[in-house]
Amino acid sequence: MKESLKTVANWLQVEGQLIENIMIHGVSIDSRHITKGDLFIPFRGEQVNGHRYVENAFEKGAAASLWLKDEPNPPKDIPLLFVEDAELALQQMARKYREELSCKVIGITGSNGKTSTKDLVASVLSPYFKVKKTEGNFNNELGLPLTILSLEKDTDVAVLEMGMSGFGEISFLSTLAKPDFAVITNIGEAHMQDLGSRAGIAKAKFEIIDGLHAAGKLFYDGDEPLLTPLIAEAKVNAYAFGYEENNDLALHTVHTTDAGSEFSVKRLLEGTFTIPVYGAHQVKNTLAAILIAKELGLSNGQMSEALQAAELTAMRMQPIIGENGALFINDAYNAAPTSMTAALSFIKETELRQEKWVVLGDMLELGEDEQAYHEALSEKIGQMNLTGIALYGSRMKWLYDKLKGQVESQLVWSEGSYEPIVELLKQYTNDESVILLKGSRGMALEKVLEQFTKQEMQ
Repeated sequence: MKESLKTVANWLQVEGQLIENIMIHGVSIDSRHITKGDLFIPFRGEQVNGHRYVENAFEKGAAASLWLKDEPNPPKDIPLLFVEDAELALQQMARKYREELSCKVIGITGSNGKTSTKDLVASVLSPYFKVKKTEGNFNNELGLPLTILSLEKDTDVAVLEMGMSGFGEISFLSTLAKPDFAVITNIGEAHMQDLGSRAGIAKAKFEIIDGLHAAGKLFYDGDEPLLTPLIAEAKVNAYAFGYEENNDLALHTVHTTDAGSEFSVKRLLEGTFTIPVYGAHQVKNTLAAILIAKELGLSNGQMSEALQAAELTAMRMQPIIGENGALFINDAYNAAPTSMTAALSFIKETELRQEKWVVLGDMLELGEDEQAYHEALSEKIGQMNLTGIALYGSRMKWLYDKLKGQVESQLVWSEGSYEPIVELLKQYTNDESVILLKGSRGMALEKVLEQFTKQEMQ
């Protein structure tokens, strides 16, 4: 964002001091990461008051700052805009700046796969357009406005991830971003404790259409029956993708290769593509990217070339060779029953290595049925020919108790220490082993992998 401070004052309908002839070249809410020309936005919370860092922000190059009207002793010698609420001001700035942008905006939500889909969409489009995507977890009521304000005027495509924990949040983000295309990757079980049921989760995710342009298009998981009635009631151009034959874009075949996953599609588009990542669920995420790329005029050849070089955020079915020669599949970024089952299915079906291991951590935020969800994994695992199973976290004790006596695999459970799991893997895995790491973010299972790579996983 490059705007005059007077323009920003007009956007916010506020007064300021020393705002003449000041240009803003960006926005920051962290005084430690100020770039020259930034507008600093100080937040005031129970633990930290950002106003204490305003002068430090100017020392690092800030051009101006917001200042809450009820905060005493504003500095007299620096450019300030006086606002009632810093968060609302940030959001209003993003709303106004969005009106000035001519880029195509893609909004992505879903219980699982948001970040991977974001990365895949950006990867397939980046060779042919100037693309900006959500960085890290900047997908909420603060992160999304910051991402919008970081867009340059000549950006062609903005790929925006939208996260939530309750009703109304996706609606707010969607109406702020006004997407041209929207994607619902799937409906899982995360946030069940806040939304009550998978039907509630579906309804909350479907709020993404609230800000969709009248001529915009929604691409959604056509294998999810909970979305069907919502689609039927909504006045939206909707296109389904998935495994089932009746989807507008349907998967035809999926094969695991040394290069990743090779797959073919049919119906709206026919062709064969490869992505450098494992898992049929990642292939399914790629369908959304293909549909958007088709809408923006890319040919099969252009899509194929771009997808082969796709780069996904770390810890999403990421293959890493350990120092003992074992192939680790690092899918430790997050976990819910849907994504856990998908990762287990990959291990069951893969022929990459003969000896198959799983290291599973607790699935968090599942609400009152969390024990049933953990125990239910025993049925899937019981159908797999696993060499070893390592379980980590207090909730995985439920699965451990179900598996005892049921499986012949090596089986270990640890509640609070990675050491028993690491020792088991060091003793029994080698270059014939493939090891899945899968758990919720709070379980930090990448710490296990670090013992085999001697580096901190990002």
